[in-house]
Amino acid sequence: MYIADFVSGSLAGACGVAVGHPLDTVKVRIQTQKQFTGVYQCVAATFSKEGFHGFFKGMSLPITTVSMTSSVVFGTYRNCLQCLSQARCGGTGPNTKLEVFFSGLAGGIAQILVMSPGDIVKVRLQCQTESKRGGSSKPKYQGPVHCLLSVIKEEGFRGLYRGVLPLILRDGPSYSTYFLTYSTVCEWLTDNRKEKLDWRVVMLAGGLAGMAGWTVGTPMDVIKARLQMDGMRETKRYKGFFHCIAETVRVEGAGVFFRSLGINCLRAFPVNMVVFYTYEVLSGFLRAGPKSDPPL
Repeated sequence: MYIADFVSGSLAGACGVAVGHPLDTVKVRIQTQKQFTGVYQCVAATFSKEGFHGFFKGMSLPITTVSMTSSVVFGTYRNCLQCLSQARCGGTGPNTKLEVFFSGLAGGIAQILVMSPGDIVKVRLQCQTESKRGGSSKPKYQGPVHCLLSVIKEEGFRGLYRGVLPLILRDGPSYSTYFLTYSTVCEWLTDNRKEKLDWRVVMLAGGLAGMAGWTVGTPMDVIKARLQMDGMRETKRYKGFFHCIAETVRVEGAGVFFRSLGINCLRAFPVNMVVFYTYEVLSGFLRAGPKSDPPL
């Protein structure tokens, strides 16, 4: 078992959260709240009302949970690749594209159990636009722990897994595309005579992989966020997953599923450049020891 991949995936995920959380906040607000009509308008409104702090709401819990989920994703992915390779040819030779695809699918689905509670807390804190600095209304949640306990108290433990079906339908195909794109771009741009990946190839492939993954995952990301927020401020609008899709299309048209695609891609490129570079450096270090070199 590749323990190094679980460890390096954990640290890479934490780095990714630190880089991408401000734009993730903007993305979630555009997806779930009609008063935010575009990226620049959302950024300006958030900054004027809540200050710079508003872009980092709900960040502390995701750093912890995303570290765990990234550990599960990368660890499951690498170990599935190894198992499939062993079954096919005794562990020799490069993995096929189909093996990469199914290993990514397994990694994306495996992390849902760990991810969902932290994700619903993140989304609710991000969409809480009331400022603690004063105003006519006070924020419902005082922080990530208070939000977590409030969800359990009001909705039971099932509330922590609201929106889990679209989350599965988002992350399974998304991570399949993610790892397949990364593997393919690295293969295209790497000289077969080199044993180590060039750091520029790693960062470019990681950025493109993030964009490709979010292109596949954005429609379900919209539905997931709306189900997670449903009933928080007003009466419940959606009876379930399929009703949410039908009602969203009826009211706002099919284009709403890609409303946040631009900002998802804008955020995904630098975040996944950092994630894959961190992952490759740390996993290489942990497998070979401190004398191993990072990507060239």
